[in-house]
Amino acid sequence: MTRAIDPSWCVAKHLMTKIIAMPSEDGVQVGGHAGQARHWLLYDTDADHAPPTRVELDKPRVLHHWKDQGPHPLDGVDVMIATSAGDAFVRRMAKRGVEVILTGERNAARAFAAVRDGERLPKPRFNPHVLLCKLRDLFSNH
Repeated sequence: MTRAIDPSWCVAKHLMTKIIAMPSEDGVQVGGHAGQARHWLLYDTDADHAPPTRVELDKPRVLHHWKDQGPHPLDGVDVMIATSAGDAFVRRMAKRGVEVILTGERNAARAFAAVRDGERLPKPRFNPHVLLCKLRDLFSNH
């Protein structure tokens, strides 16, 4: 079974520029259910103290529905941080060369700083909705 990257491990500190994305409805907190997320924050590890770029996806470009037909607004992302994501989403992102890190950290700026600096992130909190997603992923086309 494909699993998300352990939140205590991160390579961002050891690599050149990385683009880190996270779902966020309000632009402040890290969101969950990454495959269904429409609102994203994009952080650039080279842009010290720059605010993240906000990206809003229309429904056909939500990653759960995206069929890899042409360019996507999240192309070029190296790492995704979320509070939850299904196994199928993690597998699909791995095929695109994207590391998915699941965390219990809710503050987007702190999550970005931790990954950028190679620090540990807290493990994801228990969420019963994730169990339903995992069950659904067993039958997913992804």
